[in-house]
Amino acid sequence: MPEPLVIRNMTRAELDQLVGWAALEGWNPGLHDAGLFWATDPEAFIAADLGGELIGGGAITAYYDEFGFMGFFIVRPEFRGRGLGNTLWHARRDRLLGRLRPGASIGMDGVFTMQDYYAKGGFVFSHRNLRFRVELPERALPPAADEEVVPLEHVRFDEVLAYDRTCFPAMRPAFLQGWIAQPDALALGCLRRGRLSGYGVVRRCLEGCKVGPLFADDAAAAEALYVQLAGFAAGGPLFLDAPENNPTAMELVRRHGMSEVFGCARMYLGALPPVAEQRIFGVTTFELG
Repeated sequence: MPEPLVIRNMTRAELDQLVGWAALEGWNPGLHDAGLFWATDPEAFIAADLGGELIGGGAITAYYDEFGFMGFFIVRPEFRGRGLGNTLWHARRDRLLGRLRPGASIGMDGVFTMQDYYAKGGFVFSHRNLRFRVELPERALPPAADEEVVPLEHVRFDEVLAYDRTCFPAMRPAFLQGWIAQPDALALGCLRRGRLSGYGVVRRCLEGCKVGPLFADDAAAAEALYVQLAGFAAGGPLFLDAPENNPTAMELVRRHGMSEVFGCARMYLGALPPVAEQRIFGVTTFELG
């Protein structure tokens, strides 16, 4: 008899393995992603175990019981094509539904080639999130003269949390506290007359740096934040995952000569969450939303 596939919670060490596999897949994780993701929701990481060996995994992050996000779905290449990933994916979806209140939505960013598969599992396409890359010069770009950009630590956390909630389907204080204070990163806010009009984070990754999130009231605030975040990554590649359904975000990446290198389909199971799409210039992560 073949060994049964066991679906169980991951250990912290196994999450490091998952992040390592993500790097091999070319997902370019941040230097501190594993620890930050685990601190957000340790119950989110689900393992596929075959004969006592980790062969796959993924995340089913629950933001309270209001919104869920499926990401980090990986099966080791030598175990693909045997139906094991199908078992893991459905088990993750059903477990996440069990962690949320009835009627709560679940989001995911899936590679385009798997979009039809995810649709069979109940997910409906919303828009494309596209990864852009640019090689930055050693010298930082000049800052916008008419926008006040400050370290995000100078802004009250409850203001940051409230702004983030306009762009994300649920409150995520535990995640944000770690994300904006992580090492090897820079978090900035844009202020207008003392009010937060946007914020962004850039973090070092295995290759270069990634901006995420980049949330702003309008093009001017997004530009001011992007330019100073890019200064952190001067001399190397910079990546930004921008939503195609925000034309102003597409204008920003074109203005800065960024090239599309990857993309995912944003899909939802359940109702489309009401968020301020015009404020989203860069999503936070493809793994936790």
